[in-house]
Amino acid sequence: MKKIFISAYSMDVGGIETALITLIKNIHLKYKITLALEKKEGLFLNQIPQDVKIITYKASDNKNTFIRKSCNFLKQILFKMIYKNRFDFSACYATYSYPCSFMARNASKNSALWVHNDYYNFYNKNEEQYREFFIKLRINEYKKIVFVSENDKNTFLKFFNSYKEKCYKCNNLIDYKSILDKSKEEVKDFDFPENINTFINLGRHDEKQKKLSRIINVTRRLNEEGYIFRVLFIGSGQDSEKYKKMAENINNIYFLGAKSNPYPYLNKSDCLLMSSDFEGYPVVFVESLILGKPIITTDVSDSRVDIDNKFGIVTEKNEEALYQGIKRFLDKKMEFQKFDPEEFNKEILENLDNIIAT
Repeated sequence: MKKIFISAYSMDVGGIETALITLIKNIHLKYKITLALEKKEGLFLNQIPQDVKIITYKASDNKNTFIRKSCNFLKQILFKMIYKNRFDFSACYATYSYPCSFMARNASKNSALWVHNDYYNFYNKNEEQYREFFIKLRINEYKKIVFVSENDKNTFLKFFNSYKEKCYKCNNLIDYKSILDKSKEEVKDFDFPENINTFINLGRHDEKQKKLSRIINVTRRLNEEGYIFRVLFIGSGQDSEKYKKMAENINNIYFLGAKSNPYPYLNKSDCLLMSSDFEGYPVVFVESLILGKPIITTDVSDSRVDIDNKFGIVTEKNEEALYQGIKRFLDKKMEFQKFDPEEFNKEILENLDNIIAT
């Protein structure tokens, strides 16, 4: 049984963490896994299979530069003494974490960096910052760089074309059986009238990336035109209060906060609504398709290829386009394709085995 090492920040609720716990559940019987966390915490922590070994590695954040650097140097030396090249494969699953990158690069010669986000747009299309981000992660020391979307892979290659042979595209696995089971739970804090369309947004409240202000403003505009529908926000974040204030006088917008099990809400809704400026590959896309829910989303990640006219509507990344997309959905009953989650996962697992083995 091959030994693999995965480094991550924590097991809190989020897109990366959801993808990680699903990955671990799908491969833990095939591989001997060691999971290294910067913070051993989060709602997903108790879902990790018992045969997975968990270790912690937290870099010092001491304000004294000398003390901080000295502590981190010693931590790195100790880590290398115990784990240097002891694994058949290693992965840094938290793209943004330098400690996670350090661990993965040293745990195996067969190491991979997982890229979960559109960092070009995250850095406001600043080429210098984008390059610097990946250089600081020491991508030259990785054997592989894995992207969850073709769009992010192609963007990366515009700036790092010499790494073309290192780059792979691999979607995140999805625990579709669990999603279907959890979606059957009763919802007690919200009503879903059958004759009123309910749009749902699931995710972090972060205006820079998610641009939920677009949804709020479009809702107000459609209300003024006499459209009857509801918008449900499941999630929280740094801009939650800002959004609530924006929506104070809009009676058909509801904020229910973060939920450990959002699937019953998604299952009872009529359509997933996303307004982001950038994404890696949203796990919620596949979660919605599993539950047979159409999607209205701005043009992020691989949505033009994977979603548009197959499973939903893709719009440009602005308020007017989102308005037209929602209006189109409300005006006309639309039919979309059925999604096969079993085939989706089968292809990913084959791809993963290839990435781990080569």
